[in-house]
Amino acid sequence: MAAPIAFNRQFEPQTGTAVPVAPGLVRVTAPNASAYTFTGTNSFLIGHERLALLDPGPDDPTHLDALRRAMAGRRLETIILTHTHRDHSAAAARLGREFGVPIWFGGPHRLSRPLHRFERNALVRACDWDLVPDRTLVDGETIAAGDVSLCVHTTPGHCANHLAFGFGDVLLSGDHVMGWNSTLVSVPDGSMEDYLASLDKVIALPQQLYVPAHGGPIENGPAFAAALKAHRQQRNEQVVAAVAAGARSVRAIVDAIYPRQNRLVRRAASMTITAHVEYLAGLGRLSLRRGIFGVRLGPAPKA
Repeated sequence: MAAPIAFNRQFEPQTGTAVPVAPGLVRVTAPNASAYTFTGTNSFLIGHERLALLDPGPDDPTHLDALRRAMAGRRLETIILTHTHRDHSAAAARLGREFGVPIWFGGPHRLSRPLHRFERNALVRACDWDLVPDRTLVDGETIAAGDVSLCVHTTPGHCANHLAFGFGDVLLSGDHVMGWNSTLVSVPDGSMEDYLASLDKVIALPQQLYVPAHGGPIENGPAFAAALKAHRQQRNEQVVAAVAAGARSVRAIVDAIYPRQNRLVRRAASMTITAHVEYLAGLGRLSLRRGIFGVRLGPAPKA
């Protein structure tokens, strides 16, 4: 069994309403609820009289109107993105033009590693490939977000250009740490090695309240992130055990670990299990051969 972790799905998003989260931080949840976005993407207005907009979300007229109302005539100075999956970034270019403000994020969307022969990126349509930042944010810098400051933390794993932002005792954690579910890591868009390293990074930060891009705040963020890491480490052991028991494909591992889950859960699980498999092969804990029909797995090669 994977390490027990208490996910919190009891969240009322108040979709379209400006909800105060902390001083200088207001949430507006978009109406794009789904199996992958939970109750919808959380957009955040940061600042008091001068504002930054974090993750404007989908290019949905209802959501854009809600953001304009929440601004309440205050000046928007910049748009900031945690990453360039379209449920976070699709409205950025439109709002940037409308308000005449720059867009800042961690560089154009890119894969965590090159595609292998016969491989495809399962998230190719979910990525905002054409969006180019007016400023590329770098690890450790402090930026002005309206009339407050954010500290930038690179947190690759969910995707290569993912960022989190420190704001007082708050960590705006994007999709890296969410309270409602574990994060999707789909190679080659993401990387399990990077994801685990980024968990260690945020655990070491001083912020205690994590505010994610989907779902509600996490009161003891570092402890929850540590539980996520333990969960992923136990999933690694399950994968190794399944291969030792005879599983030779990702599908066979998913069948062993998720025997009764529905199609959508199994699809997401297949993507993340593939990331686990690649990570474990890199550690030499199992063997992996690639071909036109996918990967073929086996026990770790003998020394």
